[in-house]
Amino acid sequence: MIKTIKDISVSGKTVLLRCDFNVPLDNYGEITDDIRIISSLPTIKYLVENGAKVVLLSHLGRPKGEPNAKYSLKPVAKRLSECLNKPVLFLQDDQVVSSAVKEKVEKMKSGDIALLENTRFRSEEEKNDDIFSQELSELGDIYVIDAFGTSHRAHASNVGLAQRMPSAVGFLIEKEIKIIGEALANPARPFIAILGGAKVSDKIGVMENLLSKVDTILIVGGMAYTFLKAQGYEIGKSLLEDDKIEFASKVISAAKDKGISIVLPVDVVVSENIDDEEDARVVSVNSIEKDVMGLDIGPKSVEIMTPIIVNAGTVIWNGPAGVFEKKAFAGGTIGLAKAMAESKGTTIVGGGDSAAAVELLGFADKITHISTGGGASLELMEGKELPGIASIETKED
Repeated sequence: MIKTIKDISVSGKTVLLRCDFNVPLDNYGEITDDIRIISSLPTIKYLVENGAKVVLLSHLGRPKGEPNAKYSLKPVAKRLSECLNKPVLFLQDDQVVSSAVKEKVEKMKSGDIALLENTRFRSEEEKNDDIFSQELSELGDIYVIDAFGTSHRAHASNVGLAQRMPSAVGFLIEKEIKIIGEALANPARPFIAILGGAKVSDKIGVMENLLSKVDTILIVGGMAYTFLKAQGYEIGKSLLEDDKIEFASKVISAAKDKGISIVLPVDVVVSENIDDEEDARVVSVNSIEKDVMGLDIGPKSVEIMTPIIVNAGTVIWNGPAGVFEKKAFAGGTIGLAKAMAESKGTTIVGGGDSAAAVELLGFADKITHISTGGGASLELMEGKELPGIASIETKED
């Protein structure tokens, strides 16, 4: 079993806590969605209440390994301070770690909180460079990872630190592992997977793993058109991965052999192009014309899929049903989100665009668990080991 923060003594210690504060900012540098900050609060509060000095680490955006004011974590420090109703010292330094930063950390008292500058201001971060890991490790006594969204990457601020310090996971990662892991290992049935988003190629590993676990797979979003093409349908200008048609055929065949239902859309919302919402209209999948593209699943598809979701014991959803950011192509995603909200089973939304959709549409409080990591949750669903978590110390049974 992996160590959690409740398995270690943190009183009087300086704890380096790796969070995921990769939040969206507007053109004025204001945070537009603070769910990742909110999700980190239970672990931060626990450490503070138990007498630790807390030094927070995170990345933000893609500054390409060099300082860039656009990606500074300063707005995060401000929002964290507001959420905690407590000062958060922002250790602004383009080098992330320096003698000045070390000096300020040494002066911290139990219960104090500080936030380092964006770890990706250093090119060594994404290379899991030993020197940068060592510099970071010298700031504290214990390392805790609570950044599920980056746990599938081997970086200096997760794997590198875990190899150098006593380590544990925070409450957020503990929850992610428990809920997603339990759903895959011992699901209440029927076990339903909803797979959407743009590309089949993004979900190959997930499909291969889920074919030995689920009872039904609902295929929606852009990837559905490759499956429809594999069954001989005309899909017009809809998104297609030609080189994945054979894979789609094999999935359908393998599912049939295993007694697993593959449910594809029976109708779709089409338009001549993605920006032409006025032209949006619903057609049967038998009637997609050559000059249109499918941009959402239609109402009959939602009607068919809703009872499957509502009556499920476990549902995992990854990837929206259409271009939900545009009103004309949001109906399918809204319909699936409503069904998830009405389900009495365990409902899990696997991060990324589907998580953003559920939150945007106002269904978040009716979902059992919304993952904070798109790529990480996908890799967990594939059955892969996540380096940032695998590197953490284990405890004896």
